[in-house]
Amino acid sequence: MALSLIVFASFYPPARRTIQYADILAQAVAGRLVLLHVNRASLSDPYSEAQEGYHQQELTRQTDTAAILYQQAEGLQTTAKIEVVTDLLPEVAQDLAHRYRPALFVLSQADDDDRPAALLTACVEILRAGSYPLLVVSTMPPAQHPPRRILIAADRESFALAPEVQALRPLLALPGVEVIVAHITSGGEDDEGCALALRAVQASGLVEGLPTPELRGYQHESPAQGVLAAMLDTRADLVVVLARQRSYLGDLFHRSITAQLLENCPVPVLVLPTTVPEPAPETPALATAADYANTVLTGLLPAF
Repeated sequence: MALSLIVFASFYPPARRTIQYADILAQAVAGRLVLLHVNRASLSDPYSEAQEGYHQQELTRQTDTAAILYQQAEGLQTTAKIEVVTDLLPEVAQDLAHRYRPALFVLSQADDDDRPAALLTACVEILRAGSYPLLVVSTMPPAQHPPRRILIAADRESFALAPEVQALRPLLALPGVEVIVAHITSGGEDDEGCALALRAVQASGLVEGLPTPELRGYQHESPAQGVLAAMLDTRADLVVVLARQRSYLGDLFHRSITAQLLENCPVPVLVLPTTVPEPAPETPALATAADYANTVLTGLLPAF
């Protein structure tokens, strides 16, 4: 099934560049485009206690916005659908992800002059809480071609990919793409950690069928700054970070490593939701050995 890129649209430069970049990606992976316009993002419906007429009035006022978006879509290489909603709510994000499955949400970085940072923050919090793949495009003009050097920032902890992420693997398998795995440490060199980071990426299936990624280790007191240094050193034009489930709990967006990258990275950042990998099934031989060990240890314990 074709990947759908749901792009947050507006008429200001950062969003327009993001739409152009999403158009390039959609062409590369034979995907679909959806231009989404929202006025606000919130965890609760602002119209829940208001008369329905107020909501309908706001939707009516957005008729011109939708018409202009249709005109904007005509200049794209990929056929695009238009979605206009007043508020991005968790249930709205869920509905969009369900209707356009598999879906990748695409946003532009906040620009103080053109786009309120609060809106970006709220959108990202809702999307991360829903474990949706997310691509944030820098306010700097992105490359006019699909990614060619992809940096995957990984640690030594194993992970499993959420089912929605499998649809994004074609981005890594585009012709001529080089994939680099970077492991950042703050307390000296850690070759074992680097090797475990590469093993975790390979075991997840993210690079299955691809050449073994190049592995590089970096030292930096700040993990986020270490990833940015790795991006510059490798000349990466796309950074991939892994959002573990614990990152969705609490108000972590303003403090997390991922948040710093989304705010400051000069190249697009792809955030992939992950799950905890299931433990490997115990083989009969291992089970027998474990039972035997338990029996021996039990026999050594004093009776009470």
